[in-house]
Amino acid sequence: MQLTSLFHYTVETAKSVQEAIASLGASLQEEKFGILWQLNMKEKLNEKGLDYDPNYYILEVCNPVEAKRALSENPLIGYVLPCKITVYEKDGRTSIGLPRPTALLRLAGGEAMQPLAEDVEQRLIRCIDRSL
Repeated sequence: MQLTSLFHYTVETAKSVQEAIASLGASLQEEKFGILWQLNMKEKLNEKGLDYDPNYYILEVCNPVEAKRALSENPLIGYVLPCKITVYEKDGRTSIGLPRPTALLRLAGGEAMQPLAEDVEQRLIRCIDRSL
């Protein structure tokens, strides 16, 4: 199942959360993106004494060439970098999604950044789709 809006792109996969993250990591490398960091929200919330059961990961991903290009054009772009991809469980199913760079960069950088945002967005969506 695919859920899309002007703000996000989200798809379901039959893979487990860990399998989806591994597959996504390989797919991201094909597009010259890397996972800089991943936050295990379940673990972090439990560590803080909050009961949260579903697996939920936030991955920060980056393509250094595109990040440099965007920051050189408009330093405010750093407010929305690195790009985020979430991998999580809901109702026994695994979903992968991201906020659309076109929506985020429209807020931070105006129309001048839209071609770059569209390129990055399409590449990240391809990565997600290939990882299913």
